[in-house]
Amino acid sequence: MDGNLRALIRQKILDAEAAPVPEFTRRDIYVPRVPGKAVAVIGVRRAGKTTFLWQILKERLDQGTPRAGTLFFSFDDERLADLRAQDLHLLLEEYYSLHPEWRDQKRALFLLDEIQMVPGWERFLRRILDTENIEVFFAGSSARMLSREIATSMRGRAVEARVYPFSFREFLRHRGKEPTAPLRLPKARRSELQHLLLTYLDIGGFPEVQQVSARDRWDLLRGYVDIVLLRDVIERYQVTRPVALRALVRHLLANPAGLFSIHRFYRDLKSRGIAVSKDTLYAFLSYLEDAFLIHSVFLATASERQRMANPRKVYPVDPGWIPIFQPTGSPALSKALETVVAIELLRRGGQLSYVRTPEGFEVDFHVLWPQGKEELIQVTLSLDDEETRHREIRALVSASRIFPRARRLLLPLYPPPLGISIPPEIHLTTALDWLLTPPENP
Repeated sequence: MDGNLRALIRQKILDAEAAPVPEFTRRDIYVPRVPGKAVAVIGVRRAGKTTFLWQILKERLDQGTPRAGTLFFSFDDERLADLRAQDLHLLLEEYYSLHPEWRDQKRALFLLDEIQMVPGWERFLRRILDTENIEVFFAGSSARMLSREIATSMRGRAVEARVYPFSFREFLRHRGKEPTAPLRLPKARRSELQHLLLTYLDIGGFPEVQQVSARDRWDLLRGYVDIVLLRDVIERYQVTRPVALRALVRHLLANPAGLFSIHRFYRDLKSRGIAVSKDTLYAFLSYLEDAFLIHSVFLATASERQRMANPRKVYPVDPGWIPIFQPTGSPALSKALETVVAIELLRRGGQLSYVRTPEGFEVDFHVLWPQGKEELIQVTLSLDDEETRHREIRALVSASRIFPRARRLLLPLYPPPLGISIPPEIHLTTALDWLLTPPENP
């Protein structure tokens, strides 16, 4: 058995070295640089984690690393079904038997895809980080690659690179439409990009759905939700109330960016004859976040009691799910835009909350950046209507009394009319410009 397994691993290494790097759309994914740590590539299913491993490989090759100094190895192979942690030493032995000049002398790069399929894989990775001169990236399915579990099983020896579906910039890049100078656009080009932004708000950023028909796209996106629920939630956590779970998911995806209360939803289920406890609903919500299906945003407050007592705002990880779960099947532009802004802020490393002022006004986002800076961001479709404009400005001004150090930003989807009056302390930029030009060191 050992001889057959050794031969298979050796052949897979040789095949991987001989394989051309596949074509892909370059991703703008933040990778922490912490010496001595492995990088766990995590994120929702079908977002492109395996492709990102290939991108890392391509970048190193472009930087001059020879192919012999890299190992791309996928464990998603039925011939490796019986592989166990004690067999993983064969991967090291066969790689270094092929390239002995790399052992200890030079730093090799290991890119390990679906390694979670091998029971006990964490011990192997910890060992090679301690004893070998190897840089490690690893990726796998959401069901077995939860942030909190990686932190525990790797005992602090891994950092995370989060892969989301395409951002708007990546969406344009995938279509060959990304502008080289986004702040210097002629009006015809700007109109084209504005139209593409509306398309992005409708279909979302999952790579696989970009070039398919509307019917196939909806089938794919529904399938993504189903597989996340089945594999990453129901099977993983042995869920015994799947009807309540599916009702929760339908509600959240049909009402993105809205205030969500477990208590109110519990009463709604009870009125429909669906028996489930509040504690179970809280657990379901955390499972869905662990699977990267949704992200919760809590009220901005220093009181943990108030934070948990108030409704949260829930966003899907991709706007493409919104029209599928809307009762009318409509794009719901305002909800999609707020969702896209929320996920973009997370991509950029922001810590999000929403604001409710003493006067009862609401601001979509309070953002705390790692550098300590703050922003208040209000998202709206249009500023054409004077009453809407006054309401959005009033909310930002009110919230700035609570967060006086925060930069105030107003983000409309459509360009504002000429000559409107905006207080000088409020920055006004269109969603198109903001999405195309992420701030440097916010």
